[in-house]
Amino acid sequence: MKVLNFGSLNMDYSYQVDHIVREGETISSRDLKINLGGKGFNQSVALARAGVPVYHAGLVGEEGLDFYDACQDCGIKTDYMRTVTGRCGHTIIQVDNEGQNSIVLYGGANQKNTKEFVDEVLSNFSTGDIILLQNEINELPYIIDQAFAKGMTIVLNPSPMDDRINECDLGKISIFVLNENEGTQLTGKTTPATIVAAMEASFSNAKILLTLGKDGAIYHHGDEELYQGAFEVDTVDTTAAGDTFTGYFISGLIKKMPTRVNLILASKAAALAVTKPGAAQSIPFMSEVDIFSIE
Repeated sequence: MKVLNFGSLNMDYSYQVDHIVREGETISSRDLKINLGGKGFNQSVALARAGVPVYHAGLVGEEGLDFYDACQDCGIKTDYMRTVTGRCGHTIIQVDNEGQNSIVLYGGANQKNTKEFVDEVLSNFSTGDIILLQNEINELPYIIDQAFAKGMTIVLNPSPMDDRINECDLGKISIFVLNENEGTQLTGKTTPATIVAAMEASFSNAKILLTLGKDGAIYHHGDEELYQGAFEVDTVDTTAAGDTFTGYFISGLIKKMPTRVNLILASKAAALAVTKPGAAQSIPFMSEVDIFSIE
């Protein structure tokens, strides 16, 4: 079994501010950090640091060559990464004094995937392999269709949510990993219980992982439903918490961990991630998660 993450690669411009800027307001930032990120890249880093060999497929612009070295340093396989003309995708991230964030995303190279490139990548994968997807790249409906035709296990983190998700055949998804806002947008429901019930009604064969930020997470599949609370830590920056949770949870599924153990693992990893600034660089290694006390 091989694991493929077909996802975004972004340059993150992260500004430290007293509060998230309001409409019509101009504020000064105390600091600017430029880092490698993107939901796709972050989740590949989380998988690799959790001990899962992962291939990353995606596109970078001409200023994004550092991604190749960063992936290799993390143990992420770069066989299916390509450089294209133009700029990388990038984000403008505001991080306030409480560690909460607000993000503006520019697609850049992430929106230059072609069906031919998708076919080239997927020709190297087959039945039983896992593909992890987010909504920061184009050609998502085609990728889902082709991966399903190959019999791959499809994991979807539908973030950021927009109307393009409606173009995807979500009945082909094996595992949904989504937060409460995304769940509301997808189902029209407004509470965790009703979101999970609506997801179950529409996608009864899929595993559903609903993350609730500081309120924890809910896992549902068939007759199994488990709640896991979040661990209390001193929050510095929440930017990559969800990506860390996703990568570690998928690693637990691959390793066939009991669901309760897996939820604890992912929650510990996410808790550690928010204690550090930045995105990918805040994602902990398995050795750090193993010694993290939850008392």
